[in-house]
Amino acid sequence: MSGAARPIVFLSDFGIANEWVGICHVVMARIAPASRVIDLSHLVRPLDVASAALLLADSLRFTPSDSVVVAVVDPNVGEDREVVVGVESGRMLVGPDNGLLSLAWAADGGVRSAAEIASEDVIVHPIAQSFRARDTLCPAAAHLAAGMPLDRVGPSIDPRSLMTLTIAEPETERGKIRCHVIDFNRFGNVQLNVREEHLAAAGLDAERVLSVEGIAASAVARRGETYADFASGDYGVIFDPRGWLTVVRGNPASAVEGLQVAIGDHVWISAARDAGEAA
Repeated sequence: MSGAARPIVFLSDFGIANEWVGICHVVMARIAPASRVIDLSHLVRPLDVASAALLLADSLRFTPSDSVVVAVVDPNVGEDREVVVGVESGRMLVGPDNGLLSLAWAADGGVRSAAEIASEDVIVHPIAQSFRARDTLCPAAAHLAAGMPLDRVGPSIDPRSLMTLTIAEPETERGKIRCHVIDFNRFGNVQLNVREEHLAAAGLDAERVLSVEGIAASAVARRGETYADFASGDYGVIFDPRGWLTVVRGNPASAVEGLQVAIGDHVWISAARDAGEAA
């Protein structure tokens, strides 16, 4: 092993009410004591691979360019192969081969090389099949951060065999967008799979008041820049820090409760028929 220690970025759905994150930190510190471990989040919705993949892809540009990223959201823990993906940017992604890493490598220049984690020099024994992050994924990330070359982690694999995720694009037509809920946060803000270019494609980018129609409820929402732009209980739409169109309500109201939506539900965005309602 040679070269300066690389930082490690750690993402999981483990939560913080148990020892799992701490144990993973301990394992990585024993192998790569000079590497800084940065916790991106451990509050991903449990077993929600798509949500975690989006979070990772949206956050990647803020991570150190030489970082080793280890992501653990694994509904089939112990069944999916565990991989390291080297991307064109120079980052290395470590995680289960279930699509979790795929949006990140697509956002980071594509795959340069890949290997399955299999080396006895990397894996910690005895392996707990229900906690492989401790015994395979985090040790692999730490060894890579400390300078281990990819070919020592395990056998190379064809990048074309890696599992990928596809995030559905919204359907746009003149004056209307059919989209869906991709997430909501603890404040009740509803994140939609809509970017600025989708509003423009539908000719809605200049509209200051929009109609937001869910399956069970609808609202008239004024465009804004930040949460403070809306009075208590009023609906609004902003582009959140990750670039997704987000339906919000002035505190202490909740947009997700008012619209009665869940992740995956369809939502229709259009110009409000009576913009004066939200003026």
